[in-house]
Amino acid sequence: MADTTLFGRLRRLFSTNVIVRNVGGRKLKIADTDQIQTQVKSHLVDRYSKLHSNLDLVGTGYSTVHQVMAARLALFKDYESMDSDSIISSALDIYSDESTMKSEYGDVLKIQSDNENIKEILHNLFYDIMNIEFTLWPWVRNMCKYGDFYLYLDVSEKYGITNVIPLSPYEVVRAEGEDPENPYYTKFYLESIEGAHPYLGQNNPQSQGKSIEFENFQVAHFRLTNDSNFLPYGKSMMESARKTWKQLTLMEDAMLIHRIMRAPSKRVYKIDIGNIPPNEVDNYMQRIINKMKKTPFLDENTGEYNLKYNIQNLTEDFFLPVRGGDSGTEINELGGLDYDSTDDIEYLKNKMLASLRVPKAFLGFDENVGGKATLAAEDVRFARTIERIQRIVISELTKIAVVHLYSQGYTDEELVNFDLELTNPSTMYDQEKVELWSSKVSLARDMVSDKILPTEWVYDNIFNFSDEEKDIVRKQIIDDQKDKFRHEQIEQEGNDPKDSGESVGTPSDMQSGGGFDEDSSSGSVFKDEGGSPEGGFEGAGRPKEANKYGKESGARGRNPLGREDLKPRNKKSKFTSPLALAHYDALKKSMGSRATELISEEKKIDEVSKEYNEYKEDKTKK
Repeated sequence: MADTTLFGRLRRLFSTNVIVRNVGGRKLKIADTDQIQTQVKSHLVDRYSKLHSNLDLVGTGYSTVHQVMAARLALFKDYESMDSDSIISSALDIYSDESTMKSEYGDVLKIQSDNENIKEILHNLFYDIMNIEFTLWPWVRNMCKYGDFYLYLDVSEKYGITNVIPLSPYEVVRAEGEDPENPYYTKFYLESIEGAHPYLGQNNPQSQGKSIEFENFQVAHFRLTNDSNFLPYGKSMMESARKTWKQLTLMEDAMLIHRIMRAPSKRVYKIDIGNIPPNEVDNYMQRIINKMKKTPFLDENTGEYNLKYNIQNLTEDFFLPVRGGDSGTEINELGGLDYDSTDDIEYLKNKMLASLRVPKAFLGFDENVGGKATLAAEDVRFARTIERIQRIVISELTKIAVVHLYSQGYTDEELVNFDLELTNPSTMYDQEKVELWSSKVSLARDMVSDKILPTEWVYDNIFNFSDEEKDIVRKQIIDDQKDKFRHEQIEQEGNDPKDSGESVGTPSDMQSGGGFDEDSSSGSVFKDEGGSPEGGFEGAGRPKEANKYGKESGARGRNPLGREDLKPRNKKSKFTSPLALAHYDALKKSMGSRATELISEEKKIDEVSKEYNEYKEDKTKK
């Protein structure tokens, strides 16, 4: 029967160290809490046996785990000595300082999530329970120093992680591959060197003198996995500088010894021995030396040391007997020797700084610093080193967050619905990104404005957008225009069209008489609903034909400009009747003096009747 307790479920969750969750559709989100995807676990070279041949324990009855632990302890001994060096100690401090910088909002760790509840829970975990504003700095420093840092997670059901306890890398053993059915199964063993662990062994009588076993979810293992030969442990940032540091230490010691022994000036005493026989010269010179030198005296009864001693180091001086032409006692000064091997020391120091990847200008060896705000701003390559360290820290912080959320009941896609980010210290690194985007935007603008290439080509080749991303961008541009219109309405008219559903002062609004509703012609840009009902609106369709100019239906009648009234009566026009001339003359004679006037009126009546009939026919057809 499966273990349904919290620890049993957490053990199954972290059985492979890779947490996969479906976040919608066919999209998966993976939390590689142990960096499984970056490691190579086959065909490794045992560098420990090469570096420490005297620690070869094969055939002695000790396991490989103890052999590796012995080799690691030898490395840790060198790391402790290297940490006492001023240059390396400053480099470790710089790693921690740059990796744990605060953002412009004062946050060491930035938490992003679509779920506000998850964001608040993780903020409480990292800032209140773990207190990373103060504890993250020494954690990063120890990880860079030893290559590994272990953090015990005190997990309780319903509440999650309630406390964290740092563990010494001297005492923790990481065991992998103990379960043949699951090659990714990982356990940790705490083998306290001084008996019971001060925090974990007091309440456990069975752990006295024995190792304490932890599951994978109980320990957060921060490790620098940049060299597969050191797996399953990390590689220290100082490992590449270890050999150079030893050489530099020897050269510096040699320089100090030379300066102490050779640099001080000495005296040459030329003592006139006169006519002393040669066989008595040595005794005479010894008597002279003893008179000039006071021997220190130690009282055996009181133990007091007699300080009446000539501080001049007479044992290093030269006493030369002279006679004959060079007779006469004389004391000369003999200068010390100069040490000319500082170039070798400078070479080794530069080599060590190169392996540490820290620009020497910020360790006090170069005056031309340039007034930069941060170290990474001076050297972008160092910023990439800091970014790599931050990614490793984020990986383990993600594991801690997953354990905390799972203990509080979050599962499925909500378990990985968050992103953690540390502040990048490099301002120049960000400036390069900004300049790159500025160049792309300027190039795209020129291509579109000069009509050299279409917008679709710019999206595909300059910004490398997919079809889905292009649709999203176009929709967001429309949303921006809506927001722009809304802001203009609020600023100029004091009206929020999203709330009121009205636009004030726009051309469509002024044409419609002010204001509009959902049924108005202007409509609302903030409403996605639209379109006509099935069958169309009442009265909708093709508009009526407009009135004809110069006809009776026109706005000013059939003679809008009065041209027909200005034409001479004897000239024919379009109003001239097609009556025969004989009939016209006979009709004119019978009507008397008003014949012309009456005939013109009759012609006009006939014309109006004709136009009216045409109008009725057109209306009937429609």
